[in-house]
Amino acid sequence: MKRFLTAIILIVVAFVVHAQQRPYYTQYILNNYIINPAVAGIENYTDVKLSHRMQWVGLQDAPVTTYFTIHAPLKKSDYERETATSFHARGFNPRGQAYWQDYQAAEPHQGIGMTILNDITGPLNRFAAYGTYAYHFGIAPQTSLSFGVSAGITQLSLNADKLNFATPVDPAVNGSGILNTIKPDISAGVWLYSKDYFLGLSAQQIVPQQVAFSNNTVALENGKLVPHMFLSAGFRTTISEDVSMLPSIMLRYVNPLPLGVDVNVKFQYQDVLWAGASYRLNDGYAAMVGVNLNHMFNIGYSYDLTTSQLNTVSKGTHEIVLGFLLGNKYGDWCPRNLW
Repeated sequence: MKRFLTAIILIVVAFVVHAQQRPYYTQYILNNYIINPAVAGIENYTDVKLSHRMQWVGLQDAPVTTYFTIHAPLKKSDYERETATSFHARGFNPRGQAYWQDYQAAEPHQGIGMTILNDITGPLNRFAAYGTYAYHFGIAPQTSLSFGVSAGITQLSLNADKLNFATPVDPAVNGSGILNTIKPDISAGVWLYSKDYFLGLSAQQIVPQQVAFSNNTVALENGKLVPHMFLSAGFRTTISEDVSMLPSIMLRYVNPLPLGVDVNVKFQYQDVLWAGASYRLNDGYAAMVGVNLNHMFNIGYSYDLTTSQLNTVSKGTHEIVLGFLLGNKYGDWCPRNLW
């Protein structure tokens, strides 16, 4: 019976090993920091994000992901300054063409951040906590470059009591409870950005590691954590004085999986409302919408519809992102460098 249970656990973990081990984010365009640590401290305020994602609603034990991120420059401008986005006069777009004419590259500065994440899929649970350091500097009058690294721990938990069998299970095995393993985790990235475009490359889970769950009853030592690579790019273009468009793409590479591709487009009305759509290759489509309520709070919502056979049992995927702009002395209603 012990051998049988070990085989079942091996199948569960092997499924995770040969799939993407990091969760998906539909609205990552609102929080590129969750993908790339080089983004930490990119704005002149403390950026806080809370997100909750329920994937494949209607499917038992489907993935549920919750995260909290916070990042800020170590030294912000120590004076209040009114900018075009501080005012919202009727009929006037604070983020019109005139605003971008004064855009300048970032002054050399450091950024710090923190991420707390919890991801549950059936009997498997991943809890992670990271600290981040980044450095930003200008390389041209309107172009900046940053480097960042995150380091922390990941706790992987397997709830053996949630494993169901067609035949009765030895009581000693059935009471195995939650098996835990803790691993160090390192991510790194680079981010190139200007007023009209961004380009980022990051690697998560850089160091491959073996995963083992064990106690006096159950032992498994054949799991493995593998690196994840992300390449992001996008550019901003103006449709009219009031509406801007941000097409973007993200490529994901996890060996030995095929290359993952996300294609997105986001439309923004002035600096208040935005809406967008996304296509994930061989997976599905998503619609997104959001509002910047003021210079301290914004909210975004997305709905994913899968095109795989899961759509016969799933009612789609819901994701909500709450944003808080703390210490926003410039009064910006939306980000200056990430739009």
